[in-house]
Amino acid sequence: MTSTSPTQTPSAESRPSLADWLRRFWPAPLSIDRKERVRMLVGIVLAVGATAAMAHWWGMLHPPGLWMVASFAASSVLVIGLPSSPLAQPWAVFGGSVMSATVGVLVAHWVPHLVIATPVAVGLAVGLMMLMRCLHPPGAALALLAVLEPATHTGRYLGFVLFDVILLLVIGIIYNRLTGRVYPPAKLAEAAAKTTALGKPSPFTEADLDAALKSHNRVIDISRSDLESLLQHAAKAAFQRTLGDLRCDAIMSSPVHAIKESASLSEGWELMQSHAVKALPVIDENQTVIGIVTTTDLLHQQFAQESSEGLGQKLRSLIPWRGAKKPQTIGSLMSSPVQVARMDQHVMDLVPMFSAKGRRHVPIVNDENRLVGIISQTDVIKTLANALAP
Repeated sequence: MTSTSPTQTPSAESRPSLADWLRRFWPAPLSIDRKERVRMLVGIVLAVGATAAMAHWWGMLHPPGLWMVASFAASSVLVIGLPSSPLAQPWAVFGGSVMSATVGVLVAHWVPHLVIATPVAVGLAVGLMMLMRCLHPPGAALALLAVLEPATHTGRYLGFVLFDVILLLVIGIIYNRLTGRVYPPAKLAEAAAKTTALGKPSPFTEADLDAALKSHNRVIDISRSDLESLLQHAAKAAFQRTLGDLRCDAIMSSPVHAIKESASLSEGWELMQSHAVKALPVIDENQTVIGIVTTTDLLHQQFAQESSEGLGQKLRSLIPWRGAKKPQTIGSLMSSPVQVARMDQHVMDLVPMFSAKGRRHVPIVNDENRLVGIISQTDVIKTLANALAP
């Protein structure tokens, strides 16, 4: 009598129930808003209508024969509705349509038996589209139509296909541009210079995504640039979910030490040293932030002139602030204007602020724009580290 190891558990336990299996057929909701649905609907109607009108006019000049085929309606859905899809790119639409139609006409001439000709035409068309990197599903319909419809067994059919596909692409490019869609979309290499949702250069390269797609080994209906954007937004959403509803007022240092712009540099230095802070928001009479000054600003000012003095002597000389050429007030040295954040803002909103222009401190204000706290880059790093800790 043999025993069954855990790895030999009957597969029935891992099989889904009938109800779970049937639920897989339930359609997933479209993740687009009403505005995008209207854009798609109007664009498809215009694309098919304009193409039909021009194709009909052209067809009347060259009777008899087909002047438009049904597959162009499917092509218009891809071009207008999914402009970033690899299946909807200009080369895919043009090459896939023209090549498939040509294959269909040739197979119709060479293979007389329809039962054999239909799968051969579609198979050869799809194989050629994959070989030429222009996979376009409606193209397979053009190959099938060429075999089934005797009126297409001439070069005139290819002429109409060429005419219609060029019209559709021109309309698609114009409409997508007018409605804020980049068609054809930018390559990943062109988009790499853009910042991500987290405000820093993308960690993904074209080679990285190519390697991931190769490992996936399936045709995906999304461009590389859109895939990168989705990954970045998913990362930001996961980060925000991990941090929950953490706001700036939860991690800011308060009360905060501030200084007036009329104060002297020595007063600013002494305030920093006595409270062990590296930055002082500069405020006016209404507690409104008008600038910020840091220890780095003060040290740079003191060491601006080259000297052979020792470091200790330079540091000691900060207190007197002697020298007519040196600024005598905080207002003349502060960085202004300064970017601030509201106390009810999400902590994640500070990440782009710190990554831009080398900022190390962000003053926090209330609804009345008055100073209530300050957050340093170290505060944010500690918060993120705690959120990501297991």
